[in-house]
Amino acid sequence: MRVTGADLKEMKGRGELVPVLTAYDAPTARILDDAGIPVLLVGDSLGMVVLGYENTTRVSMEEMLHHTKAVVRASRTAMVVADMPFLSTTVSVEQSIENAARFIRDAGAQAVKVEGGERVVETARRIVDAGIPVMGHLGLTPQQVLNLGGYKVQGRSGEAAEQILKDALALERAGIFSIVLECIPAPLAKLITKSLAIPTIGIGAGPDCDGQVQVIHDILGLSDFFPKHVKLYARLGDAIKQAAKSYQEEVKNGQFPTEAHSFTMDESVIRYVEDQLAKDRQRTSDR
Repeated sequence: MRVTGADLKEMKGRGELVPVLTAYDAPTARILDDAGIPVLLVGDSLGMVVLGYENTTRVSMEEMLHHTKAVVRASRTAMVVADMPFLSTTVSVEQSIENAARFIRDAGAQAVKVEGGERVVETARRIVDAGIPVMGHLGLTPQQVLNLGGYKVQGRSGEAAEQILKDALALERAGIFSIVLECIPAPLAKLITKSLAIPTIGIGAGPDCDGQVQVIHDILGLSDFFPKHVKLYARLGDAIKQAAKSYQEEVKNGQFPTEAHSFTMDESVIRYVEDQLAKDRQRTSDR
C-alpha cells in the first residue's frame, strides 16, 4: 500500500516528521522508495536539474507526465506527488481539473501539487472535489519567478507574512492535504505550522515544519548551484567526474576492457569462421 495524505496527517498528529525528496526517473525512484522515503515529488524543478531549462516556466504537461510515469512505475510504497506545471492551473478551472486528472488517470500519481495562494484556492477546491488529492505551495513559488524578480525569500514584511498565513488557511479550508512552504522566514513557517491541522513541508523554511523536501540532485552534489537551504549529503558529481576520467584514461591506454570483461567462444567455432572466410575470398579471386 502506498502512503496517503491521511497518513501524512496522522504523522503530524504523532509529531513524526515527514521526509520528502524529488524524483524524476525510474532508477532514482526505486532507490528512494527502497530507502523508505514516504513521499516522492516529481517537481517541475526537473526543468532545471534534468532538462537544462533556465527556470520552471518552460516545463510542459507532456514532460511532467512523462517523468511522473517513470517514477510511478519504479516505486511501490511512496506517495507520488506531481507538480502541476506553469499555466496548467490558470487558464480555467475546468482545464485545471482535466490537467490534474491526467496525472492521476494517465500517469498513476497519487496527488498533484498546485502553486499559489488566493488565485488558486477555488481551483484547488474544485480539484479536490473531483477526487484528486492536492498539495499546496506557498512562499517562493518558482512558476512566478518572473513576477517575483528572481529567487528571493518571501514573507519578510508584516503584510506579506500575513498574506501567506491567510493563503495557507484558505488552502486548508479548500481541502488540500499538505502544503509546501518555500523560502520563508523560519518564525513565519513555525506560526503557519502551528495554525494548520494539515502538515507543512518546508524547503528553506526552517526546522519547525512538519516535514522537509529537497531536490535530490542538490543533496547528492549533482547540481551546479546550491541554495542556502541545501545540505550536501554526498558529492556524487565529483565521484562521477572522477569515474569518467578514469574510464577515459583506461580506454585510451588499452587497459579496458580486459579478458575479465570479455566473452569467450569455442576455438573450433572461430577456426570454422576463418576457414569459411578464406574460402569466400578464394572464390571471389577466382571470378
